[in-house]
Amino acid sequence: MSASARASAPPQVSVSAPADPQARTDPQTRTDPRARTDPQAPVRLDLDKLFAARLQAARARPYLATALFALCVVPSRRVPTMAVDRYWRCYASPVFVDRTPLEELAGVWVHEVSHLLRDHHGRGDRVARERGLTGPAERLRMNIAADCEINDDVFGDGLVRPEGAVDPGLLRLPEGQLMEDYLRQFRLGRLTESVAWLDCGSGADGLEREWDLGPDGADGLSEQERDAVRFRVAQGINARPGHAPKGWQRWAEQAFHPPQPWRELLGAAVRSAACGGGAGEDYTYGRPARRSASLPGVVLPSLRRRPPRVAVVIDTSGSVSDAELGSALLEVAAIARAVGGRRDLVTVVPCDAAARVAHSLCRAEGIPLVGGGGTDLRTGFSKALRGRPAPDAVVVLTDGQTPWPDTRPPCRTVVGLFPRQRARASWDEDDPDHVPDSPPDWVRVVEIGSAPPGGR
Repeated sequence: MSASARASAPPQVSVSAPADPQARTDPQTRTDPRARTDPQAPVRLDLDKLFAARLQAARARPYLATALFALCVVPSRRVPTMAVDRYWRCYASPVFVDRTPLEELAGVWVHEVSHLLRDHHGRGDRVARERGLTGPAERLRMNIAADCEINDDVFGDGLVRPEGAVDPGLLRLPEGQLMEDYLRQFRLGRLTESVAWLDCGSGADGLEREWDLGPDGADGLSEQERDAVRFRVAQGINARPGHAPKGWQRWAEQAFHPPQPWRELLGAAVRSAACGGGAGEDYTYGRPARRSASLPGVVLPSLRRRPPRVAVVIDTSGSVSDAELGSALLEVAAIARAVGGRRDLVTVVPCDAAARVAHSLCRAEGIPLVGGGGTDLRTGFSKALRGRPAPDAVVVLTDGQTPWPDTRPPCRTVVGLFPRQRARASWDEDDPDHVPDSPPDWVRVVEIGSAPPGGR
């Protein structure tokens, strides 16, 4: 159903009360205290008010208009306030809509659509798998953490903050972090008692609800349609970046530069470096070896595997654009995640014709990418390999217009090549006929931005 067709629907929708009276009185059901009403009374959803609030939200945040009008409204008495599912349906409680001022409803619209744009359902599923988080309590924690990510900068400038909105200040946490970061910093307890009713739906944490219509229900968006909506919103934010908060600008930049398949190859190379003989292993007496049981009175150390150390050499010569340098920093962040978030294990070496300083990723300030001259990454290799302790893997991000070392480094090497047209790849400002050397056979070469076979 199109947005215009939904907007022209009758202004009042009747919703029958649940047939099972126990479902209405179950004390275990989380409900917003503001949404309580007579369970026997008929409920009518005020669509005029709800759509007027959506229009006000679009006026306050015009770059989100495409996403706001892509949502399909589904009346539901089971929802505490308003909630979304991963198929871009917005479930609205008639009582909540009736009792909430229109200005606050506009803020709720923006809040709910933010869950979907930021893929909180997909990220929630990944976090649940990685950290073993199961059950409604952990999903509630994810919902609270996702709300903190959204609400720290979404309100103001024409958008009223809804009553009861959760923000990092409620949990005494800093602003500007992601859902995954907030999850590590709080547990359900005294500070979260006031928001035990919170439920933004499966679109906020990935756990299906009883009111969800599912993939086969009416008016859901396909995966391609959902991607198209995200792209249009990111396009609008990038067109006028001064009108969007920093968090939305970062989101839009990542939407235009999604994770590339080459990262999977890099991850495989890094894991291979960690699993290689003698790499990433050390002896420890913190956990004795199992063989100690066969030698009474003797304590043998066990082998402990640590994440690999990675040195990233970034080509900062004049032939690499500012946009490519920005992309390189995104890849550095991805490499840090690939080694388990251990930023102390990642070193960055900016290099043009010379490599001067190797920067640890632990530094609080940004990594200065100094350069702009010619290119000779052999000095970058030399600087990276002289690090102590020595790296287990070297990653080089370059356009390929450089001489290469004559000998193979004593560790795994991956080269990410920025895309170049053939005519430009052979261009050199001093010698137009110069053709740069191809990377040697002992490196793993991946074209940055290349699509996987059969990929979208």
